[in-house]
Amino acid sequence: MALRQRGWSWSSALVGAASAAAATVVVLGRPRDPTFHLISITLSSFRLNLPLLDVDLTLTVHVTNPNLVPIHYASAIISIFYAGSHLGSALLDAGSQPAMSCQLLHLPARLYGLELAHHIPRLLADAARRQMTLDASVDISGTAQVLWWAHRFSVHVDSHVVVDPIFLDVIDQENHSETHLHLS
Repeated sequence: MALRQRGWSWSSALVGAASAAAATVVVLGRPRDPTFHLISITLSSFRLNLPLLDVDLTLTVHVTNPNLVPIHYASAIISIFYAGSHLGSALLDAGSQPAMSCQLLHLPARLYGLELAHHIPRLLADAARRQMTLDASVDISGTAQVLWWAHRFSVHVDSHVVVDPIFLDVIDQENHSETHLHLS
């Protein structure tokens, strides 16, 4: 059996290069979940809501878009929970974020005095320990621009944050986000 010597083929080389490029785009271009980290909590003001006070805060959140495409998102309400009760909310304004970038968002938040009053004994115990556990949840929807096509997506984020209730320092946090693409 004689082995047949085959010469260089430009068409085979182009097909191989195109296949490698397509595989790279599929691997690198797959959607990745954005990351969210609460950087700081700042007390903005107290609002008298007789007979109680509502607390206004500003949440500074570091957001990373690890994707190869820019995103545009709609406004959303972030629900804040304490001891299983809806304690307040924060507002995420509509906006956009470039591809493979990070940015700081300053979100206005309000904690409701009536809900705080329901948890006075636990709040006092948390203040004495200097650790208060809060949970937050939000659904963000938007579009990711790929060339001339805009693909709809939604991101669900659950956060578990431990803060110092006296100085409002972030002690620890766990964030979980899950992205869903809508291909229709």
